[in-house]
Amino acid sequence: MHQNDSLIQVNATPTDCRSPKNELIENNFIGQLKILRKMDIHITGPGTGQMYQTFLSDGSVTINLGGVKPRGLVNTENMYSSYLEQHMTSGTPYIKGLYYPINERPNGIEKDEVIKLIRQASQLILEGFSLPVNAHDNLAPDGQLFVEMCEKDKEFCSLVTKRTRDKNFNCLDLWIEDFVHEHHQWQARGFVDNGQNFSCPFNHSLLDELRKKYGIQHKQSNH
Repeated sequence: MHQNDSLIQVNATPTDCRSPKNELIENNFIGQLKILRKMDIHITGPGTGQMYQTFLSDGSVTINLGGVKPRGLVNTENMYSSYLEQHMTSGTPYIKGLYYPINERPNGIEKDEVIKLIRQASQLILEGFSLPVNAHDNLAPDGQLFVEMCEKDKEFCSLVTKRTRDKNFNCLDLWIEDFVHEHHQWQARGFVDNGQNFSCPFNHSLLDELRKKYGIQHKQSNH
């Protein structure tokens, strides 16, 4: 083929894909965003509510009330605190994150504890805090434990952060609280599902040591 035969000239008409200003019609979502921008203290539990914190103004505080897991063991002695999307708070350096006490959450939500958190948040706002907030400081105790575990157990860190074809997907299917409390695939003996054993190796002694360091109560379970 001749060199010039491969050249195709196109006469394009300039276009602007941006919506005209008059198309930005006021709606409920815009209304929610306006409320969030004026909010000093944001209180929510795990789940979708965590996604709103990135819209808060600089210097705001978000309070994660937490939940309990695992679902099948709620109201038993083996349940534990669950903050789920605490990575959202850690990744938002212009706000401060507070958490319902990790060892108290399985006992339910107490009014006095919530009031204490609100007062703590108010004090932070009135006194001010340095920005950007360190990502580590915006994690709950179990989140901070996970970071240190990853720093000290490199094989574990690679297991849960690097996705390759030869790796067990169950080791990438990770919520921090499940790991910290050795649930399912994080048990020393693994977890049997449909006759297949799923196990993710890591330094159990180190985890036990870090739970004590961060003051996280743990009850051994076979679930």
